[in-house]
Amino acid sequence: MQSGGAMIDSTLCQLWRNTHVSCFTDATGWGDIENAGIVTVGGTIAWVGSLAALPNDWITKITAEHDVGGGCITPALIDCHTHLVYGGNRAREFELRLQGASYEEIARAGGGIRSTVAATRAASDDELLNGALGRARSLMREGVTMIEIKSGYGLSLHDEARCLRVARRVAEQLPVAVSTTFLGAHAIPPEFDGRADDYIDAVCQWLPTLHAERLVDAVDVFCERIGFSAAQTRRVFEAARALSLPVKLHAEQLSDQGGAELAASFGALSCDHLEYVSEAGIVAMSRAKVVATVLPGAFYFLRERQLPPIEWFRKHGVAMALATDHNPGSSPTLSPLLMMNMACTLFRMTPEEAWRGFTVNAARALGASTERGQLRQGMRADFAVWNADHPRDLIYQFGHSPLRQWVCGGSAFDD
Repeated sequence: MQSGGAMIDSTLCQLWRNTHVSCFTDATGWGDIENAGIVTVGGTIAWVGSLAALPNDWITKITAEHDVGGGCITPALIDCHTHLVYGGNRAREFELRLQGASYEEIARAGGGIRSTVAATRAASDDELLNGALGRARSLMREGVTMIEIKSGYGLSLHDEARCLRVARRVAEQLPVAVSTTFLGAHAIPPEFDGRADDYIDAVCQWLPTLHAERLVDAVDVFCERIGFSAAQTRRVFEAARALSLPVKLHAEQLSDQGGAELAASFGALSCDHLEYVSEAGIVAMSRAKVVATVLPGAFYFLRERQLPPIEWFRKHGVAMALATDHNPGSSPTLSPLLMMNMACTLFRMTPEEAWRGFTVNAARALGASTERGQLRQGMRADFAVWNADHPRDLIYQFGHSPLRQWVCGGSAFDD
């Protein structure tokens, strides 16, 4: 994982005051503190609490103050499932679906992921980077300071490496952390038509090369009828495990392939989508502490009807993360706040669950929970300052971004 942004004096002591803070430090509840303050030293949170209780020792050390003016502060958002690096767009497919074609029909006819692969292979590195930077900036304008970026639109060693390098460059040029995920097993490229097992052999052979270049933080597979079988997924996971790389899985989006149970057996960070997951799969995820990342943008955009089993996740204590799943084919959104609203209105998640989905649990889904996703002493100074009384207001009202400022590693950036 790489982090970008401005350097900050490690001794700089700053105070954000006159604010409502929602910390999310306990297992449940918002962790609200009224008339609160946050003290940061360098890139770390040094103190958070009621401003009336701010120790005198800190008062004498503060070198810069920020008056929030009654707005609220939350942990910065984390988008734990995106496909930001790609070429072209698929607006024509959107039109075809509205005329009655299904996602699977379009994919089997050579559209879908394959059309984006062709556009990505044809794009220059600079074109890919400029597109990804613009998308990342849009996410940042809604309070995001960490993004997972998957490959999966190159589907050759050369082009997968290009996409992963571009993802790394995003973190070099913007004040945002990027976690890269190798999704070579996203679809079968044209040159491997009818040879899915041979392609999986190739993906497994590419992985050590990409890992040696330090381009891979995690490994993912699209386990689905139009993707790869559970047996093929296992082979990729075994190759990842041989390199001590964590795994994630596109699981049970269109059908139940037993992917959740397989991922749990490998101690996966997360299983994502999960509309068709079985209760047995959820029990396996619970035992292995695998995060369920639900993706309302894809559900909405594809006009799906099978809801993810939110009540089963609650029943079995499976942590739920949320993400935009930004991609050109099934979720071309760049609004985490809209995804929170959709999670509440479509999936019946609570506002608190939605916020935890983009903070605490999103950090868990990326293996970053020791330093991100909560506001407490010792965590990274990553938080968002909002023109709102309470975080729930940001879900209730949608279609605008009331972000006033975001702080990444102690450096403040105005929208």
